[in-house]
Amino acid sequence: MEQVDKQEGRGTSTVPADDPWYDVTTPGREGWAESGTAGDGHRGTVPRQRVPSAAEIYLEVQRSPAFQEVRGRYRRFVFPATSAFLLWYLAYVVAATAAPELMARPVAGAVNVAMVAGLGQFLTTFLLTWAYARHARLRRDRAALELRWDTQEMTRGAAQR
Repeated sequence: MEQVDKQEGRGTSTVPADDPWYDVTTPGREGWAESGTAGDGHRGTVPRQRVPSAAEIYLEVQRSPAFQEVRGRYRRFVFPATSAFLLWYLAYVVAATAAPELMARPVAGAVNVAMVAGLGQFLTTFLLTWAYARHARLRRDRAALELRWDTQEMTRGAAQR
């Protein structure tokens, strides 16, 4: 490892050139292995093995069939569920504005159609939340967790090299 002398230092202490906080590029760090003993500063002739960056690893995982499958399962649930809920909500709003006499029709005592439909909105929200959590647990969580572990192992391996 090449050493760089401190400026205005009180002794002979040095800062290693591999220090990530030291932003000056030094010869021998751009793709070539150092040769000889530490601190001699001569370039070696053996190129270092290219280590993929974290961004490259994440892009590789994103292109993988496993990730595409998890993403597809997510989309196959979320898009139809969101569309159905928005249609149900818009139907409620349109009925409240276009057919006020229908919404004012009593169902039981002081409870009218609008109140039942409004409570149905809340019930639908809770049912949709339950269905989403169940779908995630049964169809996506295990595969997503495996992808996460694989990605962490790849990034950890890249960081150790």
